[in-house]
Amino acid sequence: MSESGTIEIRFSHTGKGGAEEGKAVTCPFGIPVDSFLESFGEVDGGLAAVYVNNEILPLSTRLEINCTLTPISLACHDGVVIYRRSLAFLLAIAARDLFPSRRLTVGHSLGHSYYYTFANGKKPGGTEIKALEREMRAMAADNLPISCGYMAYGEALTLFEQNHQEDTLLLFEQRSESKVRVNRCRDFADLYVEPLVNRTGVLDAFELMEYGDGLLLRFPATGQGKTIERFEDSPSLFSVYQEYKKWGNILGVRAVGQLNRLVSERKVKEYIRIAESFQAKKMAEIADRIYERRNDVRIILIAGPSSSGKTTTAKWLSIQLQVMGMSPISVSLDDYYRNPGDAPKDEQGRPDLECLEALDVPYLNRQLVGLLEGKEVDIPVFDFKTGTRKTRGRPIKLDSRSVLIMEGIHGLNDACTPQVERKKKFKLYVSALTQINLDDHNRIPTSENRLLRRMVRDNQFRGTGAAKTIQMWPSVQAGERKHIFPFQDGADMAFNSALDYELAVLKFYADPLLRSVKPTMPEYAEARRILSFLENFAPIPPQYVSGTSILREFIGDSEFKY
Repeated sequence: MSESGTIEIRFSHTGKGGAEEGKAVTCPFGIPVDSFLESFGEVDGGLAAVYVNNEILPLSTRLEINCTLTPISLACHDGVVIYRRSLAFLLAIAARDLFPSRRLTVGHSLGHSYYYTFANGKKPGGTEIKALEREMRAMAADNLPISCGYMAYGEALTLFEQNHQEDTLLLFEQRSESKVRVNRCRDFADLYVEPLVNRTGVLDAFELMEYGDGLLLRFPATGQGKTIERFEDSPSLFSVYQEYKKWGNILGVRAVGQLNRLVSERKVKEYIRIAESFQAKKMAEIADRIYERRNDVRIILIAGPSSSGKTTTAKWLSIQLQVMGMSPISVSLDDYYRNPGDAPKDEQGRPDLECLEALDVPYLNRQLVGLLEGKEVDIPVFDFKTGTRKTRGRPIKLDSRSVLIMEGIHGLNDACTPQVERKKKFKLYVSALTQINLDDHNRIPTSENRLLRRMVRDNQFRGTGAAKTIQMWPSVQAGERKHIFPFQDGADMAFNSALDYELAVLKFYADPLLRSVKPTMPEYAEARRILSFLENFAPIPPQYVSGTSILREFIGDSEFKY
C-alpha cells in the first residue's frame, strides 16, 4: 500500500471483454473485489470467486495489498466446489426457515449428490422435500446477496448457540481467534469454511430427491454446465457409509468437535483402539465371505482410488485368510506393465501408465490360466527405476488351499482378466470413505482425506514436496474417474479404509509441508485451503497409532514390509 492509501491491482486470465492481460490499476485501499466484475469480462459459466495472489477468496473481499486478480469460473474445478458448497449453504437456510426445531445434517457424497438426514432420525416425507426445494428456488429467484465478514468470538458463540448449531460450537473449543469469519445471507450466518458465490441467483441448477432415510441434494457433474444427469445408485457404497455413520453415532464421534473433545479429555487412545478394532472386524468379515466361496474363488482382485490403503488392505486380508487355513499368494498388477516404449501415449505424448492398455493383458491372462490349470508360473517383476519388466521373477504354483491376491488400478475391470471365469474372482473395492463431518452443514470430502495421505506418504518415502503432490492431484483424480469409479459397483464387497481419527494425525505431518507452499506458487490456493481446514483439528500424536494400522502405510514405521 502506498502512503496515499492506494493499492495497485493487476488482472490475469480475464474473459472476453475483460481487462487486458497484466493491466494495472491504482485503487483505494479496502476496495471490494466485486467492484471489478466488468473488468473480469465474460467468464465461462459465470464467476464463482477470485484468486487474490493465488489465494481463493470470495467476491466480497476487500483488498488491502497490491495484488493480482484472477477470476474463478463456475465451470472449473474450484468453481464447481464453490457452487456445491453454496448449494449446501442455501439448503441450510431453507431447512432452518421451514423446520426450525429440526437439525438437517449433511452426510456423505453419493455420485453427484450429498446425502442429508434429520438429526432426530425422522425420515422426511415427499411433501417436506418438495417444500425445501421450493424454498431454495424462491431464494435463488430473489437473487439475495451472500456476504463474508467477521464477528467477535463471543458474538459468534452466542449466535451458534441460539441457532442450536451444537457441532459448530464444539469447534470453538479448538479455535481461539478473536475474530470469527462467517458467511451471511439474510438473517442466517454459518461458519466460513471456504468461499461461497456472491448471490443466490447463481444457484439455479439443483434438485432434491428422496433417498434412504433422508434426501439427496443433487447438482451438475463437473464439465456438465447446468445439466443434472440421471441418478445412478451405488447401494453397496451407501450401505458401507451408513454402517460407519451408525458406528460413529454410537460412539458419539460424528463431527470433528467431538473428536477434539476426546483429545482434550485424554480419551482418544481408547477411541483409536476401538476404531482400529472395528476396521479389523470388517476385514475379518470380508475374509469370511471369501472362505464361504473357497471352492470357487481362486483370485482376489483389489482396487480403489489413490491412497486408499490398498497395499495394507491386501496384507491384512492375507493374514485373515491364513487364520482360516487358506494359503494366499500376493501378486501386483503393476508387475505386468509393458515397457514404456510399448505403452500407449497420453495427450502430451508421454507413456500413459494409467490406462488398461499399459498392462500386458494377454500375458497376464496366459499366466492366470496356467496357474488355474495347476502349472508353475514365473511371475514377472517390473523395475520402476529402469522402467523395464523382468519376465523371470518368482515361480509360484497354486495348490488346493491357494488363492491369489492381486492389487492394482484395473482389478475390478473384467477386461483385465477376461479369460478367468467370474465365479473364480472375488472383487474388493477399497476406499477411504470419511464419515466424520466438520459440523452439521460442512462435510469432509473423501478426496481430502486421500490427498493428505498421499502428500504425507510422498514426502516421507519419496522426498516430494506438498506443491508437487497438489499439482499432480487433478490428473490422479481424472484417472480415478475414468479407470476405477465406473467399476466400483461391480465389486463383491467394499472396504472402508478411513479412520475417523486419522486427519488429526496427518495434521502433525502435513502442516509444515503445506506451509512450505508460498503465495507466489500456483498451488498456494489449495495449500492455504487445506491449512485452514486442518486448524479445526486438535492434533493427535503419531505414536498413538498401532504398527499394523493402515495409516502407517502413509506416515511410516509400519510393522508390514512394503
